[in-house]
Amino acid sequence: MAMPRKKKLGAAPLAGRRERAKLDTRQRIRAAARDLFARRGYSAATLRDIAGQAHVALGTLFNYADDKRDLVFLIFNDVLEELTERALAAPRPGDPLAEQLLAVFRCHYVELAKNPVLARLLLQELTFYSQGKEAGRFHAIRARLIAGVESLVGAAQANGRIGTAERPALVARYIFFVYSAALRWWIASPRPDVRRGLAELRRLLALQVNGLRR
Repeated sequence: MAMPRKKKLGAAPLAGRRERAKLDTRQRIRAAARDLFARRGYSAATLRDIAGQAHVALGTLFNYADDKRDLVFLIFNDVLEELTERALAAPRPGDPLAEQLLAVFRCHYVELAKNPVLARLLLQELTFYSQGKEAGRFHAIRARLIAGVESLVGAAQANGRIGTAERPALVARYIFFVYSAALRWWIASPRPDVRRGLAELRRLLALQVNGLRR
């Protein structure tokens, strides 16, 4: 009687295990960086400390982030990606442009208010952030948000709610710049209050949109 042949282990299961191991390592590094930045502060937390808490070699950590700045975006990029998609789905089609924009940006205020210490760190480190393993992904997320604002502006132009002849892309950048400054101003306060922050942002957006009606 012929003996049944043993199934050979294929490359796919092995590759799957490797990917799961990489994901687990990434999550441990991310969690360790988040914890140490929040507890010790950005300056005091060292890469060696983070690697130790994540139970990985320092060299392994560098496979996932080039430096501490890169680690900030390793922490936040997953959150920002999900947040951006949720934010762009928030505006209601029939609402005035200012309210649509507020609906988009409200999601960011609510999320960042959950941990102001880390939120301040994110806003501090994103200036001139152009190199690093997480940089390309971050810039793609930000571009997606601005493109969503551009779509709202274009729709408002098309139905006559705003009268500016400027390109929607330029108007979207103008709106994004005001939002970014307002967000920084708000998160810098000792106890950022979402309701107050959004009330001020609503006034700023109303000023912008009223100017665009001309």
